[in-house]
Amino acid sequence: MAIKSIKDFMKKKGKDKIVMLTAYDYTTARIISKTNLDGILVGDSLGMVMLGYKSTLQVSMNDIISHLDSVVRANPPQLIVADMPFMSYEYSKKDAILNAGKLLKHGADAIKLEGGIEVASKVSSMISAGIPVMGHIGLTPQRYLEIGGYKIIKDEEKLIKDAKALEEAGAFSIVIENVYADIAKKITETINIPTICIGAGPYCDGQILVIHDLLGLGEFIPYFAKPYLNLKEEIEKTINQFSEDVKKGKFPSKENYRLRENS
Repeated sequence: MAIKSIKDFMKKKGKDKIVMLTAYDYTTARIISKTNLDGILVGDSLGMVMLGYKSTLQVSMNDIISHLDSVVRANPPQLIVADMPFMSYEYSKKDAILNAGKLLKHGADAIKLEGGIEVASKVSSMISAGIPVMGHIGLTPQRYLEIGGYKIIKDEEKLIKDAKALEEAGAFSIVIENVYADIAKKITETINIPTICIGAGPYCDGQILVIHDLLGLGEFIPYFAKPYLNLKEEIEKTINQFSEDVKKGKFPSKENYRLRENS
């Protein structure tokens, strides 16, 4: 059964695996609403897969809000988490609270932000303001320029400190991205809140993927993703079939149009 409350989400720690996907639009959210998925992330990955940006850095609050509104209108039973985009929380605690609050006002059940120790005080401030926070450590795409690219994060000591800092600040869960599986396992065993892996192995309390990677819609498939079907190829075939049918006069057929009845 889908999770709708933060407490139910946290109770799954060490028991049932948490499963999340990204979603950015009404139609996808309606489909997800009929599944047993636990959570939806309206991720800043929409910058690349929906808007054609080269990274997440170009994503704005307006972008997130627009796509969040579309997902919320589908009224899915799953927990809806909205990403805090680049520079929406870094500048000050006040900005962090105000921008996170906007996402909750637009229907998010929680927000996610990237960073560990360096954002812990902002997380604490958001929690004090009544805003549920999901953390994100390891590879943090909004910091890919500083990190030196999209690479595996290997500093076990810092990763554990980051996870502990987020837990102490009040985060209800943490996404761990692109770290060695044994490190993700250690983090999961060290903290008391759920961990959700993406490219960090099987030992977390749950998994999350970008839905385009799951469905084979992406321009490339990351090493850590498994495309369960090649939907891109199926769409191409369908469009070409439609085009051929129109050109050959097979569409529309009599079933697809009406003639005016004689009076």
